[in-house]
Amino acid sequence: MPLLFIEVDNCHESAEELADKLEKYARFFRRKVKDTDGKERPMWRTRWSAPDTWSGDRTHPPVLLVFNRLGERNLDRTVPRLAELTRHLWQGERQKGGYHHYDGRTPIIATGLGNLSKHGPVGPVFPASAVTTCSPLREAIGNPRREAADARAREEATARQEEYQAQVRRAAQEQAAKKAAEREARRPVCTGCRAKFTCERFG
Repeated sequence: MPLLFIEVDNCHESAEELADKLEKYARFFRRKVKDTDGKERPMWRTRWSAPDTWSGDRTHPPVLLVFNRLGERNLDRTVPRLAELTRHLWQGERQKGGYHHYDGRTPIIATGLGNLSKHGPVGPVFPASAVTTCSPLREAIGNPRREAADARAREEATARQEEYQAQVRRAAQEQAAKKAAEREARRPVCTGCRAKFTCERFG
């Protein structure tokens, strides 16, 4: 289970109030302090451990919104409004490879308490961005398009390296064959029988 922060909402607060909470999370993640070694680090990293990167992106820890439908607030109106108010916190920058960079962003994901209770955190209960189906937690907070692009880049780099090594081997073989042909052309011929000298005699 990755490091994440959980905010439970009982459907009493407005989208603006929830957005304000998420802004506070973002400010907290950006806050830096000097660590015990004297180096400046994000304060949260001095209290919790987490990988430096997640799916290739240097993101802040995810914030999980768990909606518990107790209050009268309509989630169908609140969630789109909340997404718009917090877009600057989580939206990535589109790259040429068809994926987004999320460096410095705060992944925000949401689910209902009912689904979470029924399927657990590893079940398909977390909506992934721009799709209607739900995913397990690691997929929802990941960056599968960037992971695929990075995998393709690694495969292409490996293929280029293998092709280069093959070219080096071919060049070495061609050079060796050229030297052998030149040596053969210099091999002396017996003036009596016109036979070429043997390797032992030619040296």
